[in-house]
Amino acid sequence: MGERVFITGGAGYIGSVLAQLLLKKGYHVTVLDNLSFKQAPLLECFANPHFRFIHGDACDEQLIAKEVPKADILIPLAAIVGAPACDRAPLLATALNRDAIALLLKHSSFSQKILYPNTNSGYGSHKDGICTEETPINPVSLYGRLKIEGESILLDSGRALSFRLATVFGISPRMRLDLLVNDFTFRACQDRFVVLFEENFKRNYIHVRDVANAFCFGIEHFDAMRGNVYNLGRTDANLSKKELCEKIQKYLPNFYVHCAKIGEDPDKRDYVVSNAKLEGLGWKAEVSLDEGIQEMITAYPMLRSNSSFKNV
Repeated sequence: MGERVFITGGAGYIGSVLAQLLLKKGYHVTVLDNLSFKQAPLLECFANPHFRFIHGDACDEQLIAKEVPKADILIPLAAIVGAPACDRAPLLATALNRDAIALLLKHSSFSQKILYPNTNSGYGSHKDGICTEETPINPVSLYGRLKIEGESILLDSGRALSFRLATVFGISPRMRLDLLVNDFTFRACQDRFVVLFEENFKRNYIHVRDVANAFCFGIEHFDAMRGNVYNLGRTDANLSKKELCEKIQKYLPNFYVHCAKIGEDPDKRDYVVSNAKLEGLGWKAEVSLDEGIQEMITAYPMLRSNSSFKNV
């Protein structure tokens, strides 16, 4: 019998890719999700007898207390994701991004494996040097602060490992168009132009399928990785917003990019990230940024026809 995995928020952008991969690898997967975006990304999973779906809330203590002890592996993906979304609903973000993590920990045991999806946006703005896992945390948003607090809760317990995710991109059954690569590529296809503020601000990037593969790697090597933090991104994908647009222009040369000298981006993240710690264990990203951009361009006719993909 395969190990039992419990994923909160498992019908989301990352979870809908991860759940399918885990099932293919022989795990028994239970997904808890409130389906707040009115999509049905996991329909393919229901053909697998090892899949179970629960329509519910990750903040529901009675439900969490019932389901968490049944699992061997816990992956709390449920969250209000991104700085703008957290700023719009700070109380909900606090409840889901931090308090629900403490709730899950309360009902777990040391024998269970907990893999936490943090964000490398907690590094904030580091204009000098490369951010490693030892770099001081400097979150510049409520989202970044809450995710770091959730990470601290789990790591202090000694029961978890944490991935600090780069900005994710690529096609998922629960698609998102608010992520930078996906957003800029969609705009290049549809509007043919974009206006950049603070075009030299840099971020790191990672494909959603590589994120799912990294979680599987973490499960398989959990005993060696427990208690540690790992940056999760592509080493060759530390790009400024302007450099990202120039990559897109290779495939869509009519994409016009205007760098505005007046105005500013409310998202002040600006950093270069090292992923050497995780790569040193044998993991490596497989999907390039170019492949992800081409994937988005190919999928554009479907994305354009479905406005629900624009929800975050």
